[in-house]
Amino acid sequence: MSHDLIIRNGFVADGTGEPGREADIAIDNGRIAHVGKVPGKGLQEIDAKGQLVTPGFVDVHTHYDGQVTWGDTLTPSSIHGVTTAVMGNCGVGFAPCKPEDHDRLIRLMEGVEDIPFPVLSTGLPWDWESFPDYLNSLTRKRFDIDFAAQLPHAALRVFVMGERGANREEATETEIAQMARLAKEAVEAGALGFSTSRTLNHRTSDGQPTPTLTASESELTGIAMALKEAGKGVLQFVSDFDDPKKEAAMLRRIVEASGRPLSVSLAQSDRAPEGWRVLLASIEQAVEEGLPMRAQVCGRPVGVLLGLELTMNPFTAHPVFQEIKDKPLAEKVAALRDPDFRARLLASRPDPDNPFVKSLLRQFGKLFTLDAVPDYEPTADRTVEAIAKARGVSNEEAALDILLEDDGHGMLYLPFLNYAQGSLDPSYEMLKSPATIPGLSDGGAHVGMICDGSLPTSMLTHWTRDRTRGDRFPVEWIVKRQTADTAHWVGLNDRGLIVPSYRADLNVIDYDRLTLHRPEILHDLPAGGRRLMQRASGYTATIVAGEIIYRDGDPTGAKPGQLVRGAQHSPEISRIAAE
Repeated sequence: MSHDLIIRNGFVADGTGEPGREADIAIDNGRIAHVGKVPGKGLQEIDAKGQLVTPGFVDVHTHYDGQVTWGDTLTPSSIHGVTTAVMGNCGVGFAPCKPEDHDRLIRLMEGVEDIPFPVLSTGLPWDWESFPDYLNSLTRKRFDIDFAAQLPHAALRVFVMGERGANREEATETEIAQMARLAKEAVEAGALGFSTSRTLNHRTSDGQPTPTLTASESELTGIAMALKEAGKGVLQFVSDFDDPKKEAAMLRRIVEASGRPLSVSLAQSDRAPEGWRVLLASIEQAVEEGLPMRAQVCGRPVGVLLGLELTMNPFTAHPVFQEIKDKPLAEKVAALRDPDFRARLLASRPDPDNPFVKSLLRQFGKLFTLDAVPDYEPTADRTVEAIAKARGVSNEEAALDILLEDDGHGMLYLPFLNYAQGSLDPSYEMLKSPATIPGLSDGGAHVGMICDGSLPTSMLTHWTRDRTRGDRFPVEWIVKRQTADTAHWVGLNDRGLIVPSYRADLNVIDYDRLTLHRPEILHDLPAGGRRLMQRASGYTATIVAGEIIYRDGDPTGAKPGQLVRGAQHSPEISRIAAE
């Protein structure tokens, strides 16, 4: 008997969380045909002896809404074992949209997700107006991996309310009813759900808060009830949670009324170091009482990368640096190595009108070096402050020297969420809660500041193998968390498990060799835009719908991925329905 593909002798962590076992996996017609001892031969075979075989990772929090319109690869996610990505998070996206609002939505995405205006204005084809039209546009080509879309609240609000919506005015009953109708239309056309933002961190590139910041409970409930009427769709929220008990109670009421699954972003912040526990406790209580609520949590710090080619560096707000900020990298490096210019820069101070750069980016005791193999739980001796003290120079001089390393490609790392007192213990506590799911990689966004699309690789390497400063998790448990748990939470019940009849989305991983590389800068976006990219060694093969899309980190050219329209039934339910 022959099969399309056979993976032989791998150590299979099948997504259930049960202890792994050595087994063969046979694949036919894009589905798993058999798990166990497989006789016969495959048209293709992979010898996975001594390697880890997992379901493909399902990343529920990405922002590829623009990238999928101009490209056919969802990198960096797809080079880190992700085989399905969910985009349209945080209430930002590009549909529905009237022609006169194109620039408004671009400015919002530019401000919230750090994707430059020229990249978006050049790359977006705008061959849609409604959300169903947008989905139809995305079905015209194939991709390296699958992806699903959510309806973004900001686009919906502006589409219905125009300037009033952008200015955060309260929606009328008629406007809420219209938003609800369009939300139902979107999920019936294939949107996986609805997302919104209630955080002041989300602003347009000209400084205006996101249109959804102060949307009323009645507006949010009205949209959620439309999903209830449709009988499908998840809800995704991000908020500052300044009053976590009050806001958690509001979200609970929305879930109680609509019955739709709802997730919120959760992270530890130095502003309120224990505040996350209050929100998590509220969600855990709701889960215990049977409500479909989860917190999306990140398995490493949420941190900003600083460099001479990136959006920010510790000297960004210095008037002296502004003299060279738009010059090519080589010219910047030459100027910064010039003794006179260097002396002027080091003697200057940041513009007081830029409080973020002045207060946050100059906390040299929290700025870390980023080595060739990044450590996302770094020790205090790797801070700029510690390095400056060891070298007998100022903090500013040490930071500048690090940025100038590798011909100006040196980077610094500022972990500003989840990194409490030099430890990732808050992330550990969040990850082990049954009321959480892994998320917040933001793949496709923050292209000049953050590169967390590699989160699935960090989850495997750091939390199951490399962590030495605290507790770890079993490999099988971490695999389950970012495969079956994430897939099933958003209703993609046909994937996330290595079980016969499930989709053949798989990774073959040289676990002992799996290693993250330091982020690098590419200039491959529309209009020559730059973005951060992070690669890894150790992914022997990534498989989507039975086709090998990457071998040893290199693309094969196969493009079996496509838009996934809405929730997917498990093979068992599909079989019963067919009968």
